[in-house]
Amino acid sequence: MSTPAAEIRITVGIACYNAADTVDRAIDSVCRQDWPELEILVADDASTDGTAERVAARARQDARIRLVRRDTNGGAGATRQTILEAATGEFLAFFDDDDVSDPRRLRCQLERLRQWEHDTGIRYAACYASGRREYPNGHVIELPAIGSRPVVPAGPAVADYLLFGRRRNGWYYGAGTPTCALMARREVLLQAGGFDPSLRRVEDADLAVRMALAGAAFPGCPEGLFLQYATFAGDKDAESNYRAELALLDKHRDYLERLRRYDYARRWFTVRYHHLRRDWPNLARSLAGAWLRHPLWTTAQALRAGPRRLLHERRAGLRPLGRRA
Repeated sequence: MSTPAAEIRITVGIACYNAADTVDRAIDSVCRQDWPELEILVADDASTDGTAERVAARARQDARIRLVRRDTNGGAGATRQTILEAATGEFLAFFDDDDVSDPRRLRCQLERLRQWEHDTGIRYAACYASGRREYPNGHVIELPAIGSRPVVPAGPAVADYLLFGRRRNGWYYGAGTPTCALMARREVLLQAGGFDPSLRRVEDADLAVRMALAGAAFPGCPEGLFLQYATFAGDKDAESNYRAELALLDKHRDYLERLRRYDYARRWFTVRYHHLRRDWPNLARSLAGAWLRHPLWTTAQALRAGPRRLLHERRAGLRPLGRRA
């Protein structure tokens, strides 16, 4: 396939909240992209640390940068929906406000998407980039993209993986579907219904679930194209994440009930919640309850995910995630 036409416009969306210390780095990362037709759309989620003022100053110096200020703090779902609605590019990619992307990232993802469309005739797809995550203690893990191997996951089976961990043999799920690695046609994201403004967390999984249930494909880029700096902001605590995960399951309850997986999914998310908080008595009770109700699924999930998760947490020096102060 020939190099994509340079006149295709890509909007890069950066959702930010109290990111005055890192937002310049994120914007610089977009400015270094080797794609000529760019819109850099920064949505500030009612920051209180001067983030919006820093972005406004950058916008006065670079016509490609546009700031959208939200009056009230709404979280990731609402802020990313603000970006989707305001974007003018044919394609939309998301960068986090504290990440750094390789200058090739937009070109690689666009070429991957257009190659997929050319080969299959299907435009209903989302492309995720591979990257790395660095923790404060220097530990680094790889974040390979879903669909970055020959068999591209597609359809409801991707929703099954995201909602309750079912894997299909031969498919590669990588690091899942994080918005910080996403590129898609804007019209595709709008057709999927966009981001749910009520979800402060897991809005990325919800979008991918809805796309998957509608038949979307998820081709990915194998190249390492971004570096994510692990942070522990207030809305990333275990309590907030758990509430959002339960809301995600409730949103897709009808589908899960048809598969007889709703109760199991809730129990497994509860197990993960107690593990993140290092609440060992409740972890033991919730794990035992899940095993008694769903022994085969719980055993398989625990054996697959448990040892790897424990090793990762030890190397990354992760501490219990408790309630927000």
